[in-house]
Amino acid sequence: MAEHDHDPTTARTGGSSTATATSAPAPASDHANRRFETNWAISLFGTAVGAGVLFLPINAGLGGLWPLLVVTVLIGPMTYLSHRALSRFVCASPVPGEDITGVARKAFGEGLGRVITVVYFLAIYPIVLIYGVGITNTVDSLLVNQFHLASPPRWLLSGLLVGLLMLVMFTGQRIMLMVTQWLVYPLILILLGVTLFLIPSWDLSVFQGVPAPGEFLMSVWLVIPVLVFAFNHSPAISQFSVAMKHEYGSRASERASVVLKRSTLLLVVFTMGFVWSCVLALGPHGLQAAKDQNLPVLSYLANEHGSPFIAYLGPAVALAAIASSFFGHYMGAAEGATGIVRSMVDRDGTKISDKALRTAVAVFIFVTTWFVAIANPSILSLIESLAGPVIAVILYLMPMYAIRRLPALEPYRGKISNVFVTVAGIVAVSGIVYGLLP
Repeated sequence: MAEHDHDPTTARTGGSSTATATSAPAPASDHANRRFETNWAISLFGTAVGAGVLFLPINAGLGGLWPLLVVTVLIGPMTYLSHRALSRFVCASPVPGEDITGVARKAFGEGLGRVITVVYFLAIYPIVLIYGVGITNTVDSLLVNQFHLASPPRWLLSGLLVGLLMLVMFTGQRIMLMVTQWLVYPLILILLGVTLFLIPSWDLSVFQGVPAPGEFLMSVWLVIPVLVFAFNHSPAISQFSVAMKHEYGSRASERASVVLKRSTLLLVVFTMGFVWSCVLALGPHGLQAAKDQNLPVLSYLANEHGSPFIAYLGPAVALAAIASSFFGHYMGAAEGATGIVRSMVDRDGTKISDKALRTAVAVFIFVTTWFVAIANPSILSLIESLAGPVIAVILYLMPMYAIRRLPALEPYRGKISNVFVTVAGIVAVSGIVYGLLP
């Protein structure tokens, strides 16, 4: 994160300046700009803080404390630099309202652009499915363990919960963003409260002994894919970058970097503090038990800790985190699905209306998420086998390829951060592939 965020002179695409097509609108007041940027920083934080964060202490902690220390150092630069590169890719387009699917098709041609659109969808869609499983398990655990009620039929509970999340989406993007922010501010405070509350339960003896170098490197390697997933907010980067272009014109990439730095700082401070507190409080046996029960770490703490504070706030954090993150990921998944249909079936947009396509995509996502929530597969297995490697490709590797190829991104070539992001992406993909081997 040491690189200067000031973007070079106005980016060029095919030799033409973007300043003409994306000239900044009339200047807004500093207060309005600060509010605009703060709202986006909070929204990006909310997109990232979801099931991945709640399950991160499990996999990260099971790898050992020393690998977790290395991961804590790496996660900030990994998150910031990769999302900054993806935002720069979208901001490089001279078309103000063009999202990532449109930028990819124009930048790489229709063939490769379609492939990237499909990969983008596959990077996000499995996460929406994961949230369907996560919110069903969390609410079921809350009803049984905290309210001492009988477990409701899974098909009914999951259908109601997924339907409620979808209902918020259908009220409109403005209402959805408002609900997300209502969820995120209390979520930050509660995460901090839980982190501090668990301090008396810490067992620092787990730091005794240093793992062998081979075991240590293996643990770091295998935890990075879950780490990439837990801090991922790429589903919101496309619309975030479009909003930045609308607000700042040719300065969009520069201001986007500032906002991304703020959201990354929030994530590292509050999330890694929470992870460390949970790992030190539960120890290896508690983390393994939570993994075996397929529960978020806070739901497990609520069942085992015996404190009324954790018993009710734990599931509340889990629900708020999953819901706020679901909204951001749904937008990305719907954007990808719409881009696939437009690029392969209705390129000029004359066969299917926008409203009909949005409705069809919503029905598809609802039905499949409901089905997966009923099936209740292992969430961590889904993360490792489906979401992780595709996220690494679209977030870490694709923007690096674009920087090497596109004239508009030429000013960003030759930076050491490009090497770091590329290596991180390769490590994440290779770790997934290794984990899938028999």
